[in-house]
Amino acid sequence: MASEPTGITLPTDVSVSSAAVGRAAASATIVPVLGAVSLCHLLNDLMQSLLPAAYPVLHRDFALSFGQIGLLSLVYQITASILQPVVGLYTDHRPQPYSLPVAMLASMTGLLTLAFGPDYHTLLFGAALLGLGSSIFHPESSRIARLASGGAHGLAQSVFQVGGNVGSALGPLAAAFVVLPRGQHGLAWATPVGLTGIVVMTWLSRWYRGTGHARRTATRVMARHSAVSSRQVWRAMAVLVMLLFSKYIYLASITNYYPFYLMERFGLTARAAQLYQFVFFAAVAVGTILGGPIGDRIGRKRVIWVSILGVLPFTLALPHVGLAMTVVLSVIIGLFIASAFPAIVVYAQELIPGRTGMVSGVFFGLAFGIGGIGAALLGGLADRAGIGYVYQLCAFLPAIGLLTALLPTIESSAHD
Repeated sequence: MASEPTGITLPTDVSVSSAAVGRAAASATIVPVLGAVSLCHLLNDLMQSLLPAAYPVLHRDFALSFGQIGLLSLVYQITASILQPVVGLYTDHRPQPYSLPVAMLASMTGLLTLAFGPDYHTLLFGAALLGLGSSIFHPESSRIARLASGGAHGLAQSVFQVGGNVGSALGPLAAAFVVLPRGQHGLAWATPVGLTGIVVMTWLSRWYRGTGHARRTATRVMARHSAVSSRQVWRAMAVLVMLLFSKYIYLASITNYYPFYLMERFGLTARAAQLYQFVFFAAVAVGTILGGPIGDRIGRKRVIWVSILGVLPFTLALPHVGLAMTVVLSVIIGLFIASAFPAIVVYAQELIPGRTGMVSGVFFGLAFGIGGIGAALLGGLADRAGIGYVYQLCAFLPAIGLLTALLPTIESSAHD
């Protein structure tokens, strides 16, 4: 952010020297801070992903129906989605750097509640606590990633998000080798992960506070990108919401029900199905790290086009092939569809500059909320029509990517 004019004109060489010092100082902090915030995202999403990864255990131990599993997911994701925009809007004006370790504490408490909950209602409460932790974590940590980006906002968002994707990918592995052998109580083994996250997030909070960014700011009127009108902003936001709907309803079918699909269609064991789900999540992690920097280079809109609409042929083919091709197609789908989110978030941040927390909260919140609603609806549909029908229906969702044509083209620029 440019400093206020002082009325004193510095010689050109002094100005250049000062700028060089500033860039050197920034570059010294970008790598460790981005690495730390990505690690925190990994730890956070590893804990979050243990809930859907443990669904086979909870399904067995509590005799849950697919509808009850969907409701459990809905409570978790709606808790996160409703609060995230509120947290983001509040912290745009009153940053709360030490909210990060508090977020991890809430998530850890939620998992412990799930690990020792004696009945379904307690499980719902534990899922709500888990969602609360996520709702606090994402807006402020996304802001830190942007502050440490050095102007490469797409790359920074990808580095931040890939930590979450790696954590999500590790969830099924942790479930396969830790939770499944120990049952419900195996979820308590995530406690060291939570404690590690609290330590790292406390360090990040101190850095955030020490930079001077974590200070109260005056209320400002919502700005927009200078190249587009207010009407175009609202239309673009509506299109982005529809694209998120396409992406996260489809992802809900994989995140929550892919192991059940593999077990039913191909007769796999629960452990084998979890390993194949890990393969999908690993592809999602790779797609996420590619989406941001590619968007920096060729434009966010092009990435959104390819990542949403481009996946349609593969989703249409997946319900009709054997196990080997199912795994191959799931990898391709994960690579394509994951590259959309960094591009969408940065596109929206550039569309509405100065509202990083609110925009991050809205889109991370929508991702959770749409995923939660999708999980509940798809669970009920699976109970009535079968899990295979769910994948045949969801295969058409990427066609919504045609709406990308309605997005205005904006230049990438640094606003913070």
